[in-house]
Amino acid sequence: MTDPRKARIRRRRLVAAAGLCTAIAWRVRRRRRPAYDLAGRTVLITGGSRGLGLSLAEAASDMGARVAICGRDAGSLERARSLLERRGAEVVAFPCDVRDQASVQQLIQSVRTRLGPVEVLINNAGVIEVGPAAAMSLADYEEAMDTNFWGVLHTTEAVLPEMRARGSGRIVNITSVGARVGVPHLIPYSASKFAALGLTQALRSELAAEGIAVVAVVPGLMRTGSPRNAIFRGRHRAEYAWFSIADSLPGLSISAKRAARLILAGCARGDAEVRFPLSSWLAAAANGLAPELTSLFLTFAARLLPRMDPTTGRRFSGRESQSPVSPSWLTWLGDRAARRYNQIAPQEPARV
Repeated sequence: MTDPRKARIRRRRLVAAAGLCTAIAWRVRRRRRPAYDLAGRTVLITGGSRGLGLSLAEAASDMGARVAICGRDAGSLERARSLLERRGAEVVAFPCDVRDQASVQQLIQSVRTRLGPVEVLINNAGVIEVGPAAAMSLADYEEAMDTNFWGVLHTTEAVLPEMRARGSGRIVNITSVGARVGVPHLIPYSASKFAALGLTQALRSELAAEGIAVVAVVPGLMRTGSPRNAIFRGRHRAEYAWFSIADSLPGLSISAKRAARLILAGCARGDAEVRFPLSSWLAAAANGLAPELTSLFLTFAARLLPRMDPTTGRRFSGRESQSPVSPSWLTWLGDRAARRYNQIAPQEPARV
């Protein structure tokens, strides 16, 4: 008679071998898959007037794409358009609030008129609210969902008919490691990014048969200068200090330029998910393999973050939340990125 224990071991080995062969075959197929060349294509980048969006616009134009950017602030949008044109980019810029479906429809029509139908959509527009859960209002959650989820859905729905008619296209959704791991003091942001990642994964499965690749980008911290335009609640100066310092540290964060290159490379390959830097991989893997241990670690981290200040009910921008700790030498790389990627108006002082 066959030993049941040995039979189970053999079955497990066969399953493991089959899984390994499948992974190798998928990897080989992925490497042989022809890249989606951006040269001569129309690329629309939401939130393209500053930060990561501006870096993506620069990288896409360097690859020969026709670039359209949009944003809510007319001043930063015009500065971004001018910066890109000086680099030799073929670029158009349109004001748009991605939370408003009618505004998005007008944007897509304007891009079509000036550059042609959108062939690559990069959903980058987003908002960040930082602070303890006790300091957040329902409006903070609504704002996060309106921009980080509904904004993605509005633009996606607007470009899909023409992509389906052509039988090709790319949709790239910038989510966050906060879409894989619920991050304390970033709850509205994290919740909305979870929703965006779920939308991205489900759409990818349905649209693949129509020649449209939907790519999820799951980044960790990036040096884009974004803390200056984030929203802070509670002990807002302390919240800004930890967030801006973490966002600036080499090793923990990645440069906007490198992030843009990795994202566009993943777009060209049609990857299911683009994840960086190493901290993003480790956090997602830890949460998947050991959720209890990850929860304990996050609980400990939450205790180190600023306590709730019951006397403060206001929202503050990053510009209003600076202190002797930040900006400082600890945030030098992030502050440099803020100026490089249009987070600071030319007339605005480095310190407030």
